[in-house]
Amino acid sequence: MLVDGKWDSDWQPVQAADKEGRFIRQVSVFRDWITPDGSPGPGGQTAFPAEAGRYHLIVAYICPWASRTLMARALKGLEDVISVSVVDPRLSDQGWKFGNFPGSNPEGRLIGATYVHDFYTKSDPHVSGRATVPVLWDKQTNRIVNNESADIVRILNSGFGALANTQFDLCPDALSSEIDALNTELYDALNNGVYKAGFASSQFAYEEANEQVFAMLGHLEDRLSDGRTFLLGSEITECDLRAFVTLIRFDIAYVGLFKTNRRQIADYPKLQQFLKTVLNIPGIRDTVRIDHIKAGYYSIKSLNPNGLVPTGPDLSELGL
Repeated sequence: MLVDGKWDSDWQPVQAADKEGRFIRQVSVFRDWITPDGSPGPGGQTAFPAEAGRYHLIVAYICPWASRTLMARALKGLEDVISVSVVDPRLSDQGWKFGNFPGSNPEGRLIGATYVHDFYTKSDPHVSGRATVPVLWDKQTNRIVNNESADIVRILNSGFGALANTQFDLCPDALSSEIDALNTELYDALNNGVYKAGFASSQFAYEEANEQVFAMLGHLEDRLSDGRTFLLGSEITECDLRAFVTLIRFDIAYVGLFKTNRRQIADYPKLQQFLKTVLNIPGIRDTVRIDHIKAGYYSIKSLNPNGLVPTGPDLSELGL
């Protein structure tokens, strides 16, 4: 991680833990915004004006947090407005690296960077913490605008005005309170819940997280059982992006590597259909790279010291 702008130690998956062995995730540090005219963000944040070609996303296909920003970029039709760099899915001893894994694009690294942490120190020479993805980069000022995926999804949804496709509104005003409430539940029990199970350092913490994960999967299955297409009704929202990125990785990585193996998503008919529905939205399938997901998760040496990558599961029902 970075300490006062210098790389200090090898990458470790466990960012922090409480006294009972629960995994604790780092808080993002760059939280500026983009608005159509550069006026302050929704919470009064410093904001930059929307411009085609000015901003750049740095992502990893392995990473669910980064992948939901790619989904938002696709749904909002911003592929020609915001360029993208994809890192090597295999974590190096200095974290995310611009490498030559198929589907990565090291030529899009910008600023001569070799590692994602180079973008962090370019933005703040004294930054401390982990260099995570996604990163929303400003090519004009050569600094990070935002590195919090939840913020970036909202920026992409509403910050680019007429440059964006208006077909999808991922956070309509009429549903904002409901979206915020379900987002909180999804984050704690599922999105971060699988990591709390996988990176738990005590049996108690693992079992606690595992219970939360499967309680949420059951809740989502029940929610979809009334015939609705998406989690809040007939239109896709942020909540669906949050659920999708974890569900699509579940049978591939979390069941085996993170020990969330009570059931697979393939055992939940409504969730399996939900994955098919989302994958069939134009642009979404291109945000899913199974080879990156497998290579990335199974490169975590603390969980898989021999680096063996499983040949399964069979995802042919999903067309993957």
